[in-house]
Amino acid sequence: MTGGPVRDTQAMIAGMAPRLDSQTYAFVSAEAPGQALDLMRQALATFREDEGLALIVPMEAAEEAGIAADAYARITLMVNSALDGVGLTAAVASCLAEAGIACNMVAAYRHDHVFVPAAEANRALGLLREIEARASEATETED
Repeated sequence: MTGGPVRDTQAMIAGMAPRLDSQTYAFVSAEAPGQALDLMRQALATFREDEGLALIVPMEAAEEAGIAADAYARITLMVNSALDGVGLTAAVASCLAEAGIACNMVAAYRHDHVFVPAAEANRALGLLREIEARASEATETED
């Protein structure tokens, strides 16, 4: 992707280019210091909550640590969304909620990442492509 961050809501949705990661992930909490250190080495993301360290790790890492967890798929929205952009998260979450698909959004520096139950990954990807296409058509109509 070239250019700076996109702020316009319709442009963000129209440029999502959602991409499904082949890896599955688990949301876990590390209780023991040694366990936390091992999991941090493999973590895709971490967040310090009041109750302790929360991590998103490859499913295999959770299994190796003996942690029972649900499998999640990651869909990366390839648009370089601005951190102060408004509406992309709401559009994605609303679309998936209307279809009965749970989602956990993680906003990183350049991209937003949508975590959905692994069994719903392909259906979620299809729905996101549909709203992307509708936004793209609307953007073209405005030009």
